[in-house]
Amino acid sequence: MIDSPGLCRELRCLVCKTTSHYHSETPIGGIFVASETVENCSSHDPLLDIDSSDSSSEVKSDEYLELQFRVFRLAILLTIFAVGIAGFFWGTQASASLLVGALSGIFYFRLLARGVGRLGTSSKIVGKVQLLVPVLLVLVSSRFPQLDLIPALLGFLLYKPALIIQFLLMP
Repeated sequence: MIDSPGLCRELRCLVCKTTSHYHSETPIGGIFVASETVENCSSHDPLLDIDSSDSSSEVKSDEYLELQFRVFRLAILLTIFAVGIAGFFWGTQASASLLVGALSGIFYFRLLARGVGRLGTSSKIVGKVQLLVPVLLVLVSSRFPQLDLIPALLGFLLYKPALIIQFLLMP
């Protein structure tokens, strides 16, 4: 039994092998027999090369980090805009609740993005620690009379429009 990396290397060498030595006479039944030599294969096919996956994963990781930072910046801009609007129309208590909710939403999204970033490299499942953030938000907003629950929950969901806007603006 050949392990999959060994099988891919053998396939790469068989695919990149351009010259084969065929026997000059055809055996009974008309089937050509080729002698194969798979050592000394030096062609690099990126689809079959196992070693090139490290560099492509680094590129994907860099793209993922760049996407995260763009979404975070957009979420912060939406938070500033929404807190200003809430402060103008509903007062400081609603804007403070919205700010606390938006910051907890950004923290939740950061924990989720970190868990997704580790997926495949060091873990096979996304952790559930980020699920404590909305629970703590509800507990904190119910304990402190200065915070309202509805604006805090609306602020928590402000990272979602940032994701949608980023998705629509992506090339």
